[in-house]
Amino acid sequence: MSRSSVLAHIVKDDDGTSKGVWGPFVLKSAFQPIFAFHDGKLSVAAFEGLIRPFRDDDVSVPPGSFFAALPAMDRFHVETLTRTLHLLNAAACLPRETAIFVNFDPSVFIDRIIADTALSDMRVTLNEVGIDPHRVVCEVTEQKSGSQEALYDFVQALRANGFKIAVDDYGAEDSDIERIKALRPEIVKFDAHWITHLMETGPGFGLLSAMVEIFAGRGIVTVFEGIEENWQLDLAERSGASMVQGYVLARPELAPISFASFRTVALPMPATAPQPVVRVAKQRPGVPLVRPSARTFGRKVVQ
Repeated sequence: MSRSSVLAHIVKDDDGTSKGVWGPFVLKSAFQPIFAFHDGKLSVAAFEGLIRPFRDDDVSVPPGSFFAALPAMDRFHVETLTRTLHLLNAAACLPRETAIFVNFDPSVFIDRIIADTALSDMRVTLNEVGIDPHRVVCEVTEQKSGSQEALYDFVQALRANGFKIAVDDYGAEDSDIERIKALRPEIVKFDAHWITHLMETGPGFGLLSAMVEIFAGRGIVTVFEGIEENWQLDLAERSGASMVQGYVLARPELAPISFASFRTVALPMPATAPQPVVRVAKQRPGVPLVRPSARTFGRKVVQ
């Protein structure tokens, strides 16, 4: 899909945000904050763009169902449309100092010419809305490529265009640390189910902490996804993870939205975690295990 064709599917609303139209569906951007640990506190460092399909502009459709129903030949075009929407809406309503995470399916970029054309169009959009390409983090899932060579080639194309690379869902299926070494991402996002499983036992938490340490030694930022309980948040901080994302902090919200309420805040007091995990958890230098003035924050819900 050419850039002009993508723009033909986009409608700008009076509030300055944009939405997409694909057949009977209206596509809207939602953003979920990603928080970074710093001196015993959390601050918003980035936002992930997530698409929310609606039928007739008001009946919500699960994203998985929407994409599963798409003909294979439409998948590439719709994904291009959703990324364009996220970038337009990020420029309209997100803080300029934050990074923007957008998703790519490497399996649809099997040809370097297709990838280069799509990424060149993306750069044009970024230039028009005033977003520095270095703010953009491209999420790829390492298992979703037709071949490792095609995956490496696509990641090289992303990097050549000035974008940062994040490997998504690490720990799921056949994740391979050797593949991470070859891809050289700036960020690795750990799979939510894998994290939850490892946090339930002392040995599992030890393995999780060791993986974080290995990646940190390679200069890779780690993100724990799917954090839904305060005790998980506490263990994420103790493991040495760089950033966290999950419903315990904030749910995705449809654009336009003001995230002014999400500033640097004290970590909430941890709830009681499984005892084996607490025994093996180690205190990070400079971060007190007893949190100052507990406060629960976030939990904003899309209505």
